[in-house]
Amino acid sequence: MSIRRQRRRQLKKKVLSSFKWGGLRIIAFSLVLGAGIMVPANASQADPMKKAAIIIDDLGNGMKGTEEIMSLPIKVTVAIMPFLPTTKKDAEFAHQKGIDVLIHMPMEPQRGRKDWLGPGAITSDLSDEEIRKRVEAAIDDVPHAIGMNNHMGSKITTDRRIMSIVLDVCKERGLFFVDSKTHHQSVVAELAIQKGLPPVVNDIFLDDRHTISHVTNQIKLAEKKLENQDTCVMIGHVGGGGLTTASAIQSSIPRWSGKIETISISEMVRQVWKWSPDTTLPTSNK
Repeated sequence: MSIRRQRRRQLKKKVLSSFKWGGLRIIAFSLVLGAGIMVPANASQADPMKKAAIIIDDLGNGMKGTEEIMSLPIKVTVAIMPFLPTTKKDAEFAHQKGIDVLIHMPMEPQRGRKDWLGPGAITSDLSDEEIRKRVEAAIDDVPHAIGMNNHMGSKITTDRRIMSIVLDVCKERGLFFVDSKTHHQSVVAELAIQKGLPPVVNDIFLDDRHTISHVTNQIKLAEKKLENQDTCVMIGHVGGGGLTTASAIQSSIPRWSGKIETISISEMVRQVWKWSPDTTLPTSNK
């Protein structure tokens, strides 16, 4: 075998193994005229930056860290609880800044009191009709929402009956659902796939402890995950540790330069799952 043919075969193997996005292999070549060999098209982008979506929960009640989170110099997504004093104010402010808004839907946990959930919560004793009514009302109460995620909900997200109704309403209204993954036996992703919705799942909680060192370590765990996967969803919170979370994220940004790109959750849904809402369905969440 000639040296040129050997080099061509080695280069082809390298190209085939180097182009990966979202688990799909992409083969792209450009012909170098006169050389008789193939090289990767746009070779400088052969290893695209990894993508991270940061969702910040618990907005809607004038919580600490709200302004700081929405002033970060990166893309974030905010999850706003319905029916609270600053629900609409926070949603309008986020929309004005080009920040994706999710409805942070209160859902019953396996442990804890129901009265911790806030108004309009989804609980396991509700009828199908009442579940649908409450999800519709929450969507109507949060302006500019493009999706929904669960507040607490370790009990509800394992319940097929209830989550099937929730996802049906989301799809009808042009929304997707992000599973915060508060229980390892959640059925949300499985049901989402069945219903033609993107199976978006949280990868890591950032601030279950409110210290700079812990949040920073959680962010570094997310960075570690991105060594082996192309995307990562992180969830943090405003409130008692909101300023800490905002500060830890701010301090981490320089490490991501040239390696990790922060994107909105809607961008992740479009890029990874090629999903867009069915514009023929009625929606009033504008």
